[in-house]
Amino acid sequence: MQLEIEDLHIGFPGPRGFAPAVRGVSFAMGAEKLGIVGESGSGKSLTARAILRLTPPNAVLRAKRLRFDDIDVLSASPRALGAIRGRRAGLILQDPKFALNPVMTAGEQVAEPLRLHKGLSRRAARAAAVEMLAQVRINDPAAVAHRYPHELSGGMGQRVMIAMMLAGDPELLIADEATSALDATVQAEILRLIEDLVSRRGMGLILISHDLPLVSHFCDRVLVMYAGRVVEAVPAAELRKSRHPYTQGLLLCPPSLMRPRARLPVLARQPDWAEVA
Repeated sequence: MQLEIEDLHIGFPGPRGFAPAVRGVSFAMGAEKLGIVGESGSGKSLTARAILRLTPPNAVLRAKRLRFDDIDVLSASPRALGAIRGRRAGLILQDPKFALNPVMTAGEQVAEPLRLHKGLSRRAARAAAVEMLAQVRINDPAAVAHRYPHELSGGMGQRVMIAMMLAGDPELLIADEATSALDATVQAEILRLIEDLVSRRGMGLILISHDLPLVSHFCDRVLVMYAGRVVEAVPAAELRKSRHPYTQGLLLCPPSLMRPRARLPVLARQPDWAEVA
């Protein structure tokens, strides 16, 4: 799998004119773990959704290059996009309470991509769905397969979503704030699960998060986004050595139990941070 993005722009028409949301983003990746960090509204999720062309209907999307292996995503037909979505690339959304279908059982939702992408019969898909739920370490997967989303805890719902996205054997997994709605203990379990599955399957991973320390320990490389553009790209192990003042500001903002402060620092933003090179 090779993903190539060059000069990606996404914007929205509005009553006050055109509003750019992603401006000139470029990167390429293969079977690696790539982290994308930044504040809310920095363009992280839109950039990830553009890979699958799942941006909102009113979004204006353009790029010099947006390719998933040999597929030009910008000009791809619905049939060609269907060969990527769910089959070659999976998207784990932030909150299972809103992402899962409330009128379908967990087993039905995991079985659906197995029937769609692998052509399994309903009976075979149901059996394979139980196996997928077991792979994401759900206790008593046969019983959980018959439960509806409102009967699942947050961590269990997230595991069901991961099982859905892995059902098509994707080459790329996109986790968009996949653990932000979970408590710290469950968050750690889900991240260990994703890391184990990605390593065993040899997939690429895009992890979108606000948590810089988490990304620095979990990923191979990190892109830092501000105001719709990438301001810095660094190896994850060297994230704390970043030179850009925005990245340093993000690293210094969280409170520390070891070094408590009377006031947390506030970013002194500079206009040139938002300028596209």
